Amino acid sequence: MVNYQKPDLRYLELLSRDYPNIESVASEMINLSALRSLPKGTEYFFSDLHGEYDSFLRLIRSASGMIKAKIDLIFEKSISSNERSALALLIYYPETEIKSLIQSGEMNDEWRRITIYRLILVCESVSAKYTRAEVRKKMPKSFDYILDELLNVTDDINREYYYSEIISSILETGIADEFIIAVCSLIRSLTIDRLHIIGDIFDRGPRADRIIDELMTFDHIDIQWGNHDISWMGAASGNSALIANVIRIALGYNSYDILEDGYGLNLRPLSIFATEVYRDDPCTYFYPHTLDDVLYDSVEHSLTAKMHKAIAVIQFKLEGQLMAAHPEYNLDSRRLFEKTDFRRGVCEIDGVEYKLRDTNFPTVDPDSPLTLSPEESELVRILHASFHHSTRLNNHIKFLYAHGSMYKCANGNLLYHGCIPMNEDGTFREITLPFKGDEEKTYHGKALLDRIGKAVNRAYFAPYGSDEQREAADYMWYLWCGKDSPLYGKDKMAFFERTLIGKDAGIISSEHYEPYYHLNNREDICDMILQEFGLCTKNGHIINGHVPVLIRDGESPIKANGKLFVIDGGISKAYRVKTGIAGYTLIYDSHSLRLAEHKPYDGHDANITPNVSVVVKMEKRVNIADIDFGEELLLRITDLRHLLEAYRDGTILEKFN
Repeated sequence: MVNYQKPDLRYLELLSRDYPNIESVASEMINLSALRSLPKGTEYFFSDLHGEYDSFLRLIRSASGMIKAKIDLIFEKSISSNERSALALLIYYPETEIKSLIQSGEMNDEWRRITIYRLILVCESVSAKYTRAEVRKKMPKSFDYILDELLNVTDDINREYYYSEIISSILETGIADEFIIAVCSLIRSLTIDRLHIIGDIFDRGPRADRIIDELMTFDHIDIQWGNHDISWMGAASGNSALIANVIRIALGYNSYDILEDGYGLNLRPLSIFATEVYRDDPCTYFYPHTLDDVLYDSVEHSLTAKMHKAIAVIQFKLEGQLMAAHPEYNLDSRRLFEKTDFRRGVCEIDGVEYKLRDTNFPTVDPDSPLTLSPEESELVRILHASFHHSTRLNNHIKFLYAHGSMYKCANGNLLYHGCIPMNEDGTFREITLPFKGDEEKTYHGKALLDRIGKAVNRAYFAPYGSDEQREAADYMWYLWCGKDSPLYGKDKMAFFERTLIGKDAGIISSEHYEPYYHLNNREDICDMILQEFGLCTKNGHIINGHVPVLIRDGESPIKANGKLFVIDGGISKAYRVKTGIAGYTLIYDSHSLRLAEHKPYDGHDANITPNVSVVVKMEKRVNIADIDFGEELLLRITDLRHLLEAYRDGTILEKFN
């Protein structure tokens, strides 16, 4: 229960502007009390979207298959399976389906009449747990009166006749198609009450920007940053190494669309530079993974490979400069690029000398490997300006900041993307943070994530170029790949080994997860983490992402006897070979926690249904009064009660129009 302090007179006077008399106060108290008695809305948890816009759109518009399940429940005995599937598809993609029916000649007023009637029945069902006022708020404004009438027919009205007359009027006025689209939108918005994104929206897939566009349409959403999100946030904060990193990853996965069409970033200087420097270099080891086709500005893979190599070399140099400037990061063992003998084409790692599989580095000075050539410096300056001036990118980054955090406690559950750093003995690891002026230098558990969260915000919002901003922006790179980063959770980022030495070198390219990732299968460890964040161990859960669950190898997303859920299941195409599925959704409604296991989506059959299993059944139905929002409402009711007393004893005078 949140600690409550009795409001002072000044606060009550401010509150009286919204509730100027006893009647308005009493009305709002009754409304809020009624709202607390309703079942809680359904929360949806997604993780590791990695730019897979089409797959995510299908999951979000279908509510992970729950809309189809609702349709089956309503119409199982009255219409065929094919008709139910067609109705579900219409709700997911109404504009596309209506256009297709018109073009095929299947569209007519009888179809519209029947469809509107069926959609209203679905809408009635999904709106049952909301007050009429809440439903009205979600209604498209152009049709709110009609929808309100159709959804709230009283018992003393001939329902069928009333429906028939309203629908006939809709058809006669020629607005049926627009009305159908509006009802479909309302159904979707009522099905998902709150959305939780457990990190890694960016990288690998083609259109993270479109995912964020979709997320921005939701009223109730929170994001727990992942290391790939931090990489883009750091790039937008001016970290040149991360600017190179996000471009390199996009080129490595042939994702030009997000760079150029999505954010309008200028890659032409990089293209010209790479063509000149690597003209006769096949750049064999830099060809892109082609998981998706480029739609807007297709580039020959040979040129992409040259651009990929050019930006990778720049990234090696910039990262080396960062590590040299920050010995407090304790990453001397990762300063491999500057320690490479480019004359002999070898690098010593852990006392063993390895040959480079690529030795053509025309921009590298063997005596000063980290020094950018004049042309590279100019290119970095241009790319830096392009990121800084991208309005759409910065709007998206601001959205990630406004709705994001290192972790979130939500309705008894603890949400974070990566890990809580731990020692092998199961205790929290003390981490020394490199921030000047901190009274404390070491942190663990909740305090660690809280302090890092402040630095993440300062990287973007502190005065640009100030010491504080630069310190925080540099640290964003460490959060992306540092060994003690709770967002990364591995002993190293083996980018150098994988790129310049190759997998044949074996053990040197292996990245080892930190102890948390095997300790988190213990119930006592999860209880300790929940207690650290002030949550109940009896009913609380940890919801985690970051590490794909290898179903094919027998791994389970449910750990520690149901205390922890890992919901990175392979929405990203890059991981589906490993996981064998296409992602998870965790669904928390008033009755249960359910886990939806999704099947790969090829863009054709949008009605593919997930395997859904109940993983936790609630002892009693969870009402709004039982969750965080219910506590907020109770505080508001208590404040209003004090205002009511102030009106009644004359401390504050009522106002009437």
